[in-house]
Amino acid sequence: MSATRSLKRAFTLVELLVVIAIIGVLVALLLPAVQSAREASRRTQCSNNLKQLGLGVTQYADSFRGAFPVGSYSCCSGTWQMGLLPYIEQKALFDLYKGYGQVGPSGEIDVTLRYSAGSNTDVTKQLIKVYTCPSDNKVPPRGVITFHNYVGNYGNTTQNRKTPHGVQTDGQPNKYGKAPFISVANSNQSPQVMRLPDVIDGLSSTLAFSEVIKGQRGDLRGFGWWNGGAHFETYLPPNSNQPDAPEQDIYCINQHPNPPCTAPTTANPQNMAARSRHPGGVNVTMCDGAVRYMSDNVNLDTWRFLSTAGGREPANNLN
Repeated sequence: MSATRSLKRAFTLVELLVVIAIIGVLVALLLPAVQSAREASRRTQCSNNLKQLGLGVTQYADSFRGAFPVGSYSCCSGTWQMGLLPYIEQKALFDLYKGYGQVGPSGEIDVTLRYSAGSNTDVTKQLIKVYTCPSDNKVPPRGVITFHNYVGNYGNTTQNRKTPHGVQTDGQPNKYGKAPFISVANSNQSPQVMRLPDVIDGLSSTLAFSEVIKGQRGDLRGFGWWNGGAHFETYLPPNSNQPDAPEQDIYCINQHPNPPCTAPTTANPQNMAARSRHPGGVNVTMCDGAVRYMSDNVNLDTWRFLSTAGGREPANNLN
């Protein structure tokens, strides 16, 4: 009798398999929800970072008669990432950097003052939390120089402001319409920086920053201490399946998990799309400091119009 009762209390093999199957189904159902909740949290942190950048630009403008930071000085004398450091509670790092904005009349740079030289690497080896989106992969530094996830708006055509470049969906030429950030090649080129009153399209209707996916295996997208990694254009829509065109093909590694890229050509000069690892879109900061989530499916004309500071596009095209 005792042995019989013991057998009745035990699980059969079939019952055990059923229980294991139920647990497996529950885990399969819960895992996407957990992953979705984690991504929502990461996306919120990314949005908060971009909000800090928007506030930083406002404080910078208050200090420099309404001016935006220069997007980049030549190749290697600093980018907006350096210029904003004092306004994101990193003034000690800014004070360590030597040679910010010092570019010779022909674009020459004192090699001891590059972002990658001497004591400047004490700054550029730092991984700045406010410049980093937690949704992206962790990427090892190039040497000691770090990669980040946010880029300044260079406008609706190309890095070098080529106009026209491409066409709008109605077939009209896509003309450069000014942008908050510019690249300064040499000391003979007066940095005609954009100022807040110059954004005639409206601060709330003009992009300041967006996201970028950090490159791997030698790809320099997201290498934002250097001018080629500090910008985006809206010639391509967010997370486009069309390739980015960096400054040189050696900076492009067209292999997964990197986004697509190709060498620049006359027909497709330097331009970089906004990209993220968030599902369906990218976070952006407007020039008034507001943060918005832009869908990958945004109308291309609207996306380009939002990047211009003085394009004078009709307001009904920005909705």
